[in-house]
Amino acid sequence: MKKNSLFILFLLFAGIAFGQSEPEKETKSHTPNLPGLFLVDLGVNVSIHAPDTWNQGFWGSRTVNVYYQYPFRFGKSKFSFNPGFGLSLERWKFNDGATLINEEELGPGGVPAATQIEQYNLLNANTIYPKAANKSMFVTNYFEIPVEFRFDTKPEDLARSFNFAVGGRIGFLYDAFTKVRYTDLGEVVKIKNKLNHGLETMRYGVYTRVGIGSLSAFMFYNLSDMFQDNKGPKGTNMNSLTVGIGLNGF
Repeated sequence: MKKNSLFILFLLFAGIAFGQSEPEKETKSHTPNLPGLFLVDLGVNVSIHAPDTWNQGFWGSRTVNVYYQYPFRFGKSKFSFNPGFGLSLERWKFNDGATLINEEELGPGGVPAATQIEQYNLLNANTIYPKAANKSMFVTNYFEIPVEFRFDTKPEDLARSFNFAVGGRIGFLYDAFTKVRYTDLGEVVKIKNKLNHGLETMRYGVYTRVGIGSLSAFMFYNLSDMFQDNKGPKGTNMNSLTVGIGLNGF
């Protein structure tokens, strides 16, 4: 009986020792290591050279940019050239129940006239809808190509590096519409009007960024007019400025 107990204890210790000496299997990470930078910008839009009728709400007028950029480092220097592509999704919020309407097509009482002159202005939504708008938005979405020259104090450690960039972008309009929400007889009505609304189909501008690691502040200034000649509100050649913060992943 004593010999059996000693034999069982021997087997237990041998098993423990074998288990501890067994080499650990190396675990492989399958996380993709994609080159380049992914950027997400959150900003507010400010109109430049807009007429008095352009009564926008500040916080509701916003932009979300989603870009991918691939850096080309100049040798071992701290400078790089970063071309890219992405989307710029803009929102313009209007106050006092106004929306963009082609007023030249409206006759007395809001009845469409025979003329087809295209000129948009901010008018009360009940010019064409039964009620004034409780909420009114103008949405413009662009496919964009940004290019920039960037300086990094620590190119070998971008997560802890101070960075500064200047660049330009070209955008191509692929979607635009107004959204109006109003209440009629106790029912909430939402209307989306998908039209170009006299916008220029291509825009271009300049921008700058400054930040540390993945966080930055940016400013975009559109050099081109937002609307085509004589098609914007009161025929004004307005453009826009966007400021905000950006996040990037390495």
